[in-house]
Amino acid sequence: MTKQTLQILDELFTIHSFTPESEVPSNVFSAKVYFISKTYDELSIVVPENIHLDSLESESNWRALEVLGPLGFSLTGILSNIAGVLAEKEISIFAISTFDTDYILVKQERLKKAVNSLRANDYLIIND
Repeated sequence: MTKQTLQILDELFTIHSFTPESEVPSNVFSAKVYFISKTYDELSIVVPENIHLDSLESESNWRALEVLGPLGFSLTGILSNIAGVLAEKEISIFAISTFDTDYILVKQERLKKAVNSLRANDYLIIND
């Protein structure tokens, strides 16, 4: 039986780190898709690679797999199960959750292995 369906987004992403006091750069908002997370210790911003930010640190060349939703809050273990499949194959992830769904970012050079591993575990992957 097929589990969740994941869609590969076309963009390559960069993950940026800023101090928690930093303002979100205005060019972030011109991106078609972006993720912003702020804690007491840091500000993290994920944007497509064509959006250039002057950050403290950055890590580029990430691809995103979107768990197609919306996913109800009563559903459990979705992200954990996907992360477990990828961890078994030693594929590091950067996970992002929104109100409706989850995104799993993997390095571009590991995308094919990630897709193959997920398919072998009954996930449907589209747009690859």
